[in-house]
Amino acid sequence: MDRIAIISDIHGNLPALQAVLEDIKARGIPRIFCLGDLVGKGPSSDVVTDLVRETCEKIIIGNWEAHLVQPSDHPTVLWHQDKLGKDRLDYLRNLPFSIEFFMSGKLIRLFHASPRDVNERIQPWDSEERRRSLFDFSDFSEHKMTADVAGYGDIHNAYLQHLNGRTLFNAGSVGNPLDITQASYVILEGKYHSQQPAPFGIQFVRVPYDIELAIRQAKEANMPSLEPYIRELRTAEYRGKHQSERS
Repeated sequence: MDRIAIISDIHGNLPALQAVLEDIKARGIPRIFCLGDLVGKGPSSDVVTDLVRETCEKIIIGNWEAHLVQPSDHPTVLWHQDKLGKDRLDYLRNLPFSIEFFMSGKLIRLFHASPRDVNERIQPWDSEERRRSLFDFSDFSEHKMTADVAGYGDIHNAYLQHLNGRTLFNAGSVGNPLDITQASYVILEGKYHSQQPAPFGIQFVRVPYDIELAIRQAKEANMPSLEPYIRELRTAEYRGKHQSERS
């Protein structure tokens, strides 16, 4: 059986990423896919981007990458852009939109927020119609067919649901979880690149990490939007409850 680690939404949190990568290595998982939002919010977008490029086989674009590569005069955006530098921004700009492959006879489609748009936010409590739309293909899709398994990030809230015989999951967030205060990732297990039916599994993993170290790093970097970031890391409470800001 083959195993793939699915990580997402690191958001410049280096201690969280390092803890997750150590756990993946300890489990002997050889293949890592990243579903975007490497950057933003946290202080270490530059180091995180380099580390993800080094360790992940496939990486796709998230809403923060799409946002940061656009011209802006917003002080927070400018701070993160300066931290990343031109070469990294050029790399992030050209990331693919989605990942598709067969595993144990199932078409797996992975994307950041939806198969259509990195900014289309769909929660586990949204209507069944909206959730079922996550299995749909789009102009970005390699295979013009409905997915058997759809996986995404974006909402920082890990979950799994079965809808009309198809499986939907969210990998949660490595660096900015908004359900519990531990890093989250998913393991897919089955026969990779096989269209023949075979055993298939999805495992959710939670990894504790040094939250206070992540906060110290943010303070030492004189990072903007510091207090909302600290509150999210310590409480797993979304800053949008207090102010309008995308995750």
